[in-house]
Order: sequence, then structure tokens, then C-alpha cells
Amino acid sequence: MSNQQESFEEKFQNLNNTADTTSQFDPQDITNNKVMAILAYFGILVLIPIFAAKESKFARFHANQGLILFIAGIAIYIVQTIFYSIFSLRLWWLISTVVGIIGLVIFVLAIVGIVNAAQGKAKELPLVGNFKILNV
Repeated sequence: MSNQQESFEEKFQNLNNTADTTSQFDPQDITNNKVMAILAYFGILVLIPIFAAKESKFARFHANQGLILFIAGIAIYIVQTIFYSIFSLRLWWLISTVVGIIGLVIFVLAIVGIVNAAQGKAKELPLVGNFKILNV
């Protein structure tokens, strides 16, 4: 059983082994904008750092990732609504399970982003960190 645990831990470490660009950011910017960076992971609140911290590279870095998660959440909701209307109750359990798993992944990624922002790290999130919507 410990082999399975080690295997899971190794897989998780590899998944979370993403680019850390913290050294490219001004330490003062990081200190001054941690709260803005954290807000980026709370759904629609991503708009606050986008508009209120335009000059902060650190806040914009996290706002970019938060915006991607927010858009993914909206897209999942739209797809879920479409599938529910097409398949009604026949495949309700399957659609609910898939949407629930994807929602959980988005939630976990948001928690990872909040932790990174609170620690003053500019570390890309797994799965979505490579996507850029905002100029940083």
C-alpha cells in the first residue's frame, strides 16, 4: 500500500511541478498586492484586481489565472445546462458526476492559487497556468 501512496504523492508532485516565476517580480509589488492576488481566485471578484491593480504585475499574474478558472466555471455551467436540456433525466447522473468532478478540480486549483498568492509566489497553476488572457 505504501507503493501506491508514494506513487500518488509522486504524481501529485509532478502535477504541481509548474513554472515558478516569482524571482521576476518586484518584492515590493508582491507585498503590496497579495490581497488583490488572492481576490483573483474568488469568481467574479477577479474583476477587482483586473481593474484596481492594473499596474501590479503580481496581481495581474494571479488575475490571469483566476480569470481562466472563472471562464472555465462559466463554460462548464453552460455545457451542463445544454446537456440537461438535451438529455433531461436519462443521463442526469453521468452529467452531474462529470460536472461535479470538473467543478472540484476548478475549486482545488483556486485553493492552490490562493495559497501561492498568500505566500507571495508567482507559480503557474497545473493544467491552466500556460494559458494567457491578460498581459502581465
